[in-house]
Amino acid sequence: MDSSYVIRAAHAFDGAAFLPGGAQVHIDNDRIVAVRSQHAPLPPGLPVLERPGATVLPGLIDTHVHLVAGDEPDALVLDADRSGAEREQVIRRALLAQVGAGVTTVRDLGDNRYAVLDRKVQDDEPSVLGAGPPITSVGGHCAALGGEASGPAALRDAVAERAEHGAHVVKVIVSGGAMTAGSDLLRLQFAAADVRVVVEEAHRRGIPVTAHAHPVAAVEVCLSAGVDAIEHCTCLTANGIHTPAAVTARLAARRTMVCPTFGRLPTLPPSPQAVAVMRRTGMTLEARFAQVGGLYAAGVPLLAGSDAGIHPAKPHGVLPYAIGELVRSGLPVSAAVAAATSVAAEACGLAKTVGWLRPGAVADVLVVDGVVESDVLALTRVRDVVLRGKFAERSNAGSPALS
Repeated sequence: MDSSYVIRAAHAFDGAAFLPGGAQVHIDNDRIVAVRSQHAPLPPGLPVLERPGATVLPGLIDTHVHLVAGDEPDALVLDADRSGAEREQVIRRALLAQVGAGVTTVRDLGDNRYAVLDRKVQDDEPSVLGAGPPITSVGGHCAALGGEASGPAALRDAVAERAEHGAHVVKVIVSGGAMTAGSDLLRLQFAAADVRVVVEEAHRRGIPVTAHAHPVAAVEVCLSAGVDAIEHCTCLTANGIHTPAAVTARLAARRTMVCPTFGRLPTLPPSPQAVAVMRRTGMTLEARFAQVGGLYAAGVPLLAGSDAGIHPAKPHGVLPYAIGELVRSGLPVSAAVAAATSVAAEACGLAKTVGWLRPGAVADVLVVDGVVESDVLALTRVRDVVLRGKFAERSNAGSPALS
């Protein structure tokens, strides 16, 4: 495979906007060196990958995955009993599935005792940013992953331990969660003072904090403690979703990143746990989409993250469907795709390196069949994936023909 080549496509998205007239993307080794109009003269002597009916865009970034979870029912519970070799196989399969879906960077928010964070990424795998095991209360949601802590000293030590392992972000579980038996997702696990300890210690070390939060009270704790991002942010009550205007205003004013953890295979039903939550609270998918659309309209920055791996309807590689659900919530297609490219890169601290088609960016590039601007689910029709300048091997996909 040539180290310098051009991808020419009839349609293009640069990370923030669709480019009129498509684009030709010039890649040299592991970098993008130029992005020109599709109709500009081609650089002489370079091989060209012609994709006349396709859209070229930056590789996708899934900001919320669980690589130790293998798409099974109760996947996080199953993971607790795996051997190290078995866990490595699950992680490896998960990463290859992500690449197959056009995801070139993942942020792992559910590690088991640093299996992901301490692992070396292989050349054919997406880049991985990790949090280590989520910090949770004793016996709390995701406690089986090894992140229990109680009291200020233990919370500071937990942050320090993750920093020593090279964590890119710290995740704290502020409320219960549906995927842990015996956990109540409407109850708080930590008070604002506890979360503030985590935030202050992490920020002192230059590490951002994201927080798992379902009920309104947990979101309010997150805002009081100054977290950088909130996962789920469902604003659940005993009577469905209710996002107080003051909470929305604070999220927007603070520019707190919110990842709704959308994304589900449309051919499969929600997990039994999600169905139980809907029955208990009266929450509906339509209300959830309306809530997220309201957050966007108010100026709250949204991220595309899928919670991949936690059950069969959320397998690794489901991110394109999460982007589609952002559109269903009322986001313009450009904003929804940016939530999985440039905005996601900013949230991950990678704004200058990935998430864009522009000179100097890492050559993580995706080509999909169809016109994403008018059909966001064209993102599910992956044609080519370029990973750090090299075409990724994908099952059932032949090598691209460079002319």
